[in-house]
Amino acid sequence: MSLLLTSFAPWKAHQNSNASDDIVALLQSQRRLPKNTIVVRHLPVHSQLASCQVLSALLKHQPSAVVCCGMAEKRGLLNLEQCARSQSTVLKTPVDLSYLCSGTQWTTVSNDAGTYVCNDLYFQLLTYIETHHLSTNGLFIHVPLLNAYNREAIAYDLSLILSKLSQLRSQLVVAD
Repeated sequence: MSLLLTSFAPWKAHQNSNASDDIVALLQSQRRLPKNTIVVRHLPVHSQLASCQVLSALLKHQPSAVVCCGMAEKRGLLNLEQCARSQSTVLKTPVDLSYLCSGTQWTTVSNDAGTYVCNDLYFQLLTYIETHHLSTNGLFIHVPLLNAYNREAIAYDLSLILSKLSQLRSQLVVAD
């Protein structure tokens, strides 16, 4: 089974990098990603362009799970996003996020994927998976700003989460 992992490029002038890309690059360089992980880095911070790139990679690689990572400057923990919203429609990931969080120390479940590109991408991903009846799981993870104090702990948690996700078949990951 393969896993598709994505991260964003920076989008504000004061940012030298994007925490989502930094953590993915760190895990990649330390060889801490699960076997058969396909990485798509530097997604543009643009709803349509990011969605096109992720859905294209989904079609090309047909992974068992797609994990999109984005930066959340004002959060202090890794946030596994339960749902995405568009107007009055709310879509929830079928992934058992409590299971993925078990054994982590810097991770929590969130019900707010924001109102920007992260939420838009997540909504498009979940819509596509649902509409096309794919057995692929979709998940969005917000990454806090990284520093010397939290970098290794966040990397450990994300590595553990990705490992758990990559080892389970989609029908076994579904929450009750």
